[in-house]
Amino acid sequence: MSDQNNATVIGGKSFTAVAINCASKAGEWIKTKLGNYASLDIKYSSHDLVTEIDKGSERLIRNLVLTHFPHHSFLGEEGVEPGPEASTRALEDVREAEYLWIVDPIDGTTNFVHGFPYFCVSIALAYNGEVIVGVVYDPMRDELFVAEKGKGAYVHGKRMQVSKEETLRGSLVATGLPAEHQYALPLNLKGIQAVAPKVRNLRIAGSAALHLAYVASGRLSGFWEIGLNSWDLAAGSLLIQESGGVVSDTFGKPYELGVRNVVASNGLIQEELIAALAEAKANE
Repeated sequence: MSDQNNATVIGGKSFTAVAINCASKAGEWIKTKLGNYASLDIKYSSHDLVTEIDKGSERLIRNLVLTHFPHHSFLGEEGVEPGPEASTRALEDVREAEYLWIVDPIDGTTNFVHGFPYFCVSIALAYNGEVIVGVVYDPMRDELFVAEKGKGAYVHGKRMQVSKEETLRGSLVATGLPAEHQYALPLNLKGIQAVAPKVRNLRIAGSAALHLAYVASGRLSGFWEIGLNSWDLAAGSLLIQESGGVVSDTFGKPYELGVRNVVASNGLIQEELIAALAEAKANE
């Protein structure tokens, strides 16, 4: 048995099954709390929110993971101080771990707070720095996106495949509006101005992990955003790669856990999307 196959099962317990169980239980609990949170705090900016539901979801996931795998490392959004520097430090502190769970307990908290039904639970497992399991669960649509390294990606149990659009002109592409306003937001707005006229249309729905899952499933042909964190990207990156797509930084360097400025696509429009951002100097 290869190291990769050894990496996905330990002591008879499937990492993927545990990730699915965690995402499903957290997602169903989150759904019951929609419109019913008690407290709302501002993290990095007024656009970066956290509720007790985020924290409760992360506790639920952490407890389940560590019950099965007590010696694994765990990186969750709510356990990290706000801001890009703190996020980078938090990843550096644990990225050498043999097994590292990377979790966003609610990706799309602002949507959740406003009752806008576009948010998800994102759970990834990295083995020696490489993502080997990725699960994104959308509780409002009961859609479970699952990928395992080398074994494909699935939604509703059906194999996913990226879209076949070959040019930006025919592509539906998504991006985000970063919470960090000094660097990431201005750069992303510059990218929006550059890309919007070149694509069929642009979507900004407020959950990077779900946008990535939609690229993997062929609903979107591409996605980019500046200033994301490892928990935003880890699960979705594997979904896309296992569906035949490409994930890189904004200069075309292949995705790894430290990437913060990301471009993801069906692969066919990757170079054109990167070039459009570069031309506008929206990739730096």
